[in-house]
Amino acid sequence: MTSGIKETHFSFPNQIDFYRGKVRDIYFFEDFLAMVASDRISAFDVVLPKAIPFKGQVLNQIASKFLKATADIVPNWIQATPDPNVSIGVKCETYPVEMVIRGYLAGHAAREYKAGKRTLCGVVLPEGLKENDKLPIPIITPTTKAKEGHDEDISREEILKQGLVSESEYIQLEKYTHALFQRGTEMAAEQGLILVDTKYEFGKKDGQIYLIDEIHTPDSSRYFYKEGYEERQANGEKQKQLSKEFVRQWLIENGFQGKDGQQIPEMTDEVVKSISERYIELFEKVTGDPFVKHPTESIAKRIENNILAYLNK
Repeated sequence: MTSGIKETHFSFPNQIDFYRGKVRDIYFFEDFLAMVASDRISAFDVVLPKAIPFKGQVLNQIASKFLKATADIVPNWIQATPDPNVSIGVKCETYPVEMVIRGYLAGHAAREYKAGKRTLCGVVLPEGLKENDKLPIPIITPTTKAKEGHDEDISREEILKQGLVSESEYIQLEKYTHALFQRGTEMAAEQGLILVDTKYEFGKKDGQIYLIDEIHTPDSSRYFYKEGYEERQANGEKQKQLSKEFVRQWLIENGFQGKDGQQIPEMTDEVVKSISERYIELFEKVTGDPFVKHPTESIAKRIENNILAYLNK
């Protein structure tokens, strides 16, 4: 079976720090960083035990495409992609909130609504909605950005009250979030898809706000197929979707939601292969481009050599 890369352990000239996130390994230098998209996969804020071949390449290349396509809306952090799994760019001070925006009642929002909640992150939701219904207007439901464990829902009012972001900057983040979601919605429609919800992360350097991390990938976004959406909704059927939700559903069906005492179900080779195939399908559907599998033999060496070649320019 094709192997994936679980983690990296590089040591580069002039490297000053290292951070391992849920799915990325980040190498810090004086005024830039190199972000390696590993093949780790997380769900319910837990990193699952096996790597998913090509997942890192899928995420990195989707993010790169959409960051280029939205650079006219807000400056972003990427300066180069020297390897299919690597992005290099501006090192920013990260805002401690993630800007989640929802156009439809799906995923976490649907689960909260089903549990009887009608206010999400300070936003009041109308009565009578069904799961996957389109919302009257897109809503922003921020979360705190947890270094470990679960991100937590938070309201705009609480963000300002706690001084996590200044009011003027938060208003700007909201404007950027709506504009990016609109662009993502338009690009998704060109591919016969609906951008259901997504999240954006922002940082700041020298007084300038930058869009950072990844955007419009299956790990940060949810897509429905546009064809048949209305019919499925009218019939109370599940929507055909492209996102990481199928991984969460597999975990839920096998008794795992990231809660204490729960065991992660066995990830057989068959399960790993099917997840990998779904990610590749998603890449091709979301971007409209054919997916080119880069060699996975000595993948760590390939990544290291490509970063070194960039550093030596």
